[in-house]
Amino acid sequence: MPNRILSITAILLTLTVLSCKNDVLPKPASFLRLDYPEAKYVNFENNCPFAFQMNEDAVIKGEKDCGFAITYPKMKATIYLTYKPVNGNINKLLRDAQKLTYEHVIKADDILEQPYINPQKKVYGMFYQVDGNAATNSQFYVTDSTKHFLIGSVYFYAKPNFDSIMPAASYVKNDMQRLMETLKWK
Repeated sequence: MPNRILSITAILLTLTVLSCKNDVLPKPASFLRLDYPEAKYVNFENNCPFAFQMNEDAVIKGEKDCGFAITYPKMKATIYLTYKPVNGNINKLLRDAQKLTYEHVIKADDILEQPYINPQKKVYGMFYQVDGNAATNSQFYVTDSTKHFLIGSVYFYAKPNFDSIMPAASYVKNDMQRLMETLKWK
């Protein structure tokens, strides 16, 4: 009998020691941290009727008729700039620019409009921030209302998932705003 009690005690003691493990706890929710370098801006000027500042890490490629593609290879993003001269058609150009933005309303959660007015440089326009899973997250247009009209929009080469691209979208949005605010007509 004492051997049996001793055996049972030894088994219970072994089970107790083996069963003492740390409690399994779920991992806390976390987000991917994407840090981008602080933006440094350089002047861009060529034979087109406008000039602006752009991020020195971006690559600009000229297209015909003063249209440009400013690419961000690390972010798989491109800002497309389209220039149009104003020839008595300012209302049509404004409607087309607004239509381009509001075509994304199906996928957008919200579209925030931020007017931009700089009477000293004769630059007037609108910046649109498109929240949600739309194809473009930021767009703008600027004009002097008599000669020049410029449209800009950013596209990411990834499936639109705003939560995933939000850090990159915010970074490029700041660059777009800088471009718009530093734009000057020649």
